[in-house]
Amino acid sequence: MKILPVGDRALLLELDGPAEVHALHVEIERRRRDGRLPAVEEVIPAARTILIDGLADPMRFAREVTDWQVPPAEVDDRGLVEVPTIYDGADLEQVARHWHMTTREVIATHASVEHRVAFCGFAPGFAYITGLPPERTVPRRANPRTAVPAGSVALAGEFTGIYPRPSPGGWQLIGRAEVSLWDPNRDPATLLSPGTRVRFVELGS
Repeated sequence: MKILPVGDRALLLELDGPAEVHALHVEIERRRRDGRLPAVEEVIPAARTILIDGLADPMRFAREVTDWQVPPAEVDDRGLVEVPTIYDGADLEQVARHWHMTTREVIATHASVEHRVAFCGFAPGFAYITGLPPERTVPRRANPRTAVPAGSVALAGEFTGIYPRPSPGGWQLIGRAEVSLWDPNRDPATLLSPGTRVRFVELGS
């Protein structure tokens, strides 16, 4: 773990990858619930980092966290979010060629996995969702689209994402989902938060 100061009250913890980030994030939240964590304002996981903001004594926390014994994260016990999905994306055939599969096999592979939200970002409600095997990574498009429709289910690298609103994007589109990912009048406003279990359920086109 590499620890970097961010301003006077925050630390950025750099780790090897999403699995290590997830395990440490779970341990941080466990200690937070148990009252064994110093008061913090925000804990924000990303692909390979965790930002901890609002620490009264960042250097003391930096010394302590390096001594933690962090077990592998167990399956989150929160409810499973099912995402009804029509697999008719414009890049589905491109993904099939990349995976050396038929489009039906791509759909079956993606829908058979229980995924997990690793972190959120890019736009309110956008979740970076892991779960596909390492050999199923997908490159971004060479030429990003200027507009991707809201609800588009897409792949890039090791992640699946669902576009919460129309926006530019370079991910490979494999389908579309009818879900409300971000609603400021809902509590919580975001449907998918870090650690949430996700399963994509195929619908007929």
